[in-house]
Amino acid sequence: MNRTTVSLIAGVTALAAVTGFASMSEPDTAGTATAKAAAQLPVERTSLLCPAPSTSDLAETAYTSFTPVTEGTGDDGAAELTAAGEESADGSTDGSKDDTNKDDGKGGKEKAVLTPKEPGKPVTGEASGAESPPLVGTAEGRFAPGWTVQQTTEIEAGSGRGLLGTNCTAPDTEFWFPGASTAKERTDYAHLTNPDDSAAVADIELYGKDGALKSTVGEGIQIPPRSSEAVLLSTLIDEPQTDLTVHVTVRSGRVAAGVQAIDDKLGGDWLGPSTDPAGSLVLPGIPKDATSVRLIAFAPGDADADLKVRLASPNGPITPAGNETLHIKAGMTSAIDLGDVTRGEAGSLMLTPTGRATPVVAALKVVRGKGDKQETAFIPATGPVDTRATAADNRSKGSTLSLVAPGRAAKVKVTASAGSGGGTAAEKTYTIKGGTTQNVELPVPSGLKGTYAITVEPQSGGPVYAARMLEEASGGVPMFTVQTLPDDRGTVEVPDAAQDLSVLQK
Repeated sequence: MNRTTVSLIAGVTALAAVTGFASMSEPDTAGTATAKAAAQLPVERTSLLCPAPSTSDLAETAYTSFTPVTEGTGDDGAAELTAAGEESADGSTDGSKDDTNKDDGKGGKEKAVLTPKEPGKPVTGEASGAESPPLVGTAEGRFAPGWTVQQTTEIEAGSGRGLLGTNCTAPDTEFWFPGASTAKERTDYAHLTNPDDSAAVADIELYGKDGALKSTVGEGIQIPPRSSEAVLLSTLIDEPQTDLTVHVTVRSGRVAAGVQAIDDKLGGDWLGPSTDPAGSLVLPGIPKDATSVRLIAFAPGDADADLKVRLASPNGPITPAGNETLHIKAGMTSAIDLGDVTRGEAGSLMLTPTGRATPVVAALKVVRGKGDKQETAFIPATGPVDTRATAADNRSKGSTLSLVAPGRAAKVKVTASAGSGGGTAAEKTYTIKGGTTQNVELPVPSGLKGTYAITVEPQSGGPVYAARMLEEASGGVPMFTVQTLPDDRGTVEVPDAAQDLSVLQK
């Protein structure tokens, strides 16, 4: 997400303080030392937050935690997820200890929902009903690099019935959500979760087809320490809006944000944040049997944007007939219906400028099924897999991985972890032709018991984008959810630093 300059400086400073990267040594000869290449080192602390999964009494939620094995992490570390607002069993609130399943006899302490035991093996947990709380998680040491938690909720009937999935996200200071709505058939909530021990203050801005929508209700929203607030978007404005872009900014502190979009007839899902505004965007993993695809985009700057719309199919780029380009006015949300654009084949949408590049954000609303047996999911624009991406909660059936190489061809390794209940890891390598999307057959752990995680690692070639779909049929409804797989940021580039006493003489 975008950060202010102050936030960026603070983040770099905090990272250096936590990881202790700098090497302080006496130079052999003042002024003769040469700069060394920056090293890629594993991160040492990761925070993730999971929103409250549902208000339905029929909701059944599965949590899956996974940390890929990363070289250079050492043997120490711990990770846990606890209910927001609750203390760990040791009395702390930072969630960094590994003894939270112990009862200290003081009462009032909550057990961790999940406590991973070792990297490389998923750990699962469950929750039922409408009272399941949001979760706050922290991983340290060997559990931190690439830590991923998937929250998957199945609702068999009623409003929002379907499969709702989201990657629990890291806290940040700015989020964009094109694809929200306050239409009469929709009930959309913005969930804001604060992981810290001090209150956070956030603003919610809404942009429709005619620009910014006036509202003071969305200003200065207080999120208490280690807690979450769900804001019904329809309460922020007077008139219903079919297509909205939600902009969450944080005045103080930091939050994790997500939008839960519920449709009276078309089910629902979590709408994750779009990647940072950019001139070109990729939206990977459109299901091959999608019956309706709607593109929603927003230009946050002062200039209009003109985009070329193309579909990366298994055989190469295709321009959708009648929707070759999209014009987006500055500060306004635009949308176009692409219909059944994939026509039975794997596909990903590629947006590129027709002329001068103007930063935009975008997402897809995707529908599967027909009549009263339809279900909805969302695919936000995402970033490439630079080094590694991870998706947890894959099943022996109903998991599909989409890989797209929008430019040059790419070679990609996919590793399946051991299962949460047993099994041996497996891996496969795929070659993705330039300009194409491939739905690849996932490697499955031998002797699989439970669920497993996959990691995606580019080996050579051009940029690769990825998304994972989970599907499960229930009562004739093709329930599904799609999660994009941006880079897991498990390592950070750290410059080599040395002491230079000569600066004291200048």
